[in-house]
Amino acid sequence: MLRDAIRSTRGKVVIGVVAAILGWQAWLSAAAAGKIGEGIPQERRRVDVLVTLAFPPERFHIQKFQKLGRVSGTKENSVQVRGVNRADLKALARPFWVLKVEPLT
Repeated sequence: MLRDAIRSTRGKVVIGVVAAILGWQAWLSAAAAGKIGEGIPQERRRVDVLVTLAFPPERFHIQKFQKLGRVSGTKENSVQVRGVNRADLKALARPFWVLKVEPLT
């Protein structure tokens, strides 16, 4: 059955789409660590961060951030998110529309 799927055009398209989705997800996960800036306190379990987007945030983005912390304000392309669990920082930085995550000063 797998051989038939590989030989058919439809099977090749499905395999290509699945490979593209898996590659995209892997890239998002790998890129997340590079978006987290220096200076975020290591000793604290919960941190306050400033998330910078490539564009002004909309309701959708705010709601996504509220799942990980308390949104306390926005300014231009940035969102203040307070009380984020350190373990959730990569999840906060993972979306492609997040440019960087920095400590909130």
